[in-house]
Amino acid sequence: MLRNEDLLGTWTLASVSSVSRSGERSDAPYGARPRGLLTYSADGRVTALISYDGRKPLSIGGGMLEEQAEAFQTFLAYAGRYTINGDQVAHHVEISSIQNYVDKELLRTVKFVGDRMILITPPTRMNGKIQSLELAWQKLSIEP
Repeated sequence: MLRNEDLLGTWTLASVSSVSRSGERSDAPYGARPRGLLTYSADGRVTALISYDGRKPLSIGGGMLEEQAEAFQTFLAYAGRYTINGDQVAHHVEISSIQNYVDKELLRTVKFVGDRMILITPPTRMNGKIQSLELAWQKLSIEP
């Protein structure tokens, strides 16, 4: 049974993989080395930031529309409340870089493997395929 204490703190993204309904697996749906931070607070708040690998800086002046579109497609940010039910955590999104997520519940199954927390999404359309993502998070330690 998942407990609030299991989630609390800030986690850094260690890896992301995906599996399609047909069993096709990708070990780099966000590129080889995506970056991310996930924070669960004691007052029931969650913040998630994920940046794909290989993002390019925008040109001087903010870049062309194509550059801006690519920057938007390769970064995800959201925040809101979270609740726990059994082995799942629900992120109740209040603000997001993807407006469609606002006022939605993003459900994640939680597993712990060694010192990592694995969040598994339900099957979702991504890059034209229905797939589940497995996001492995490593807890950040507090430096003295």
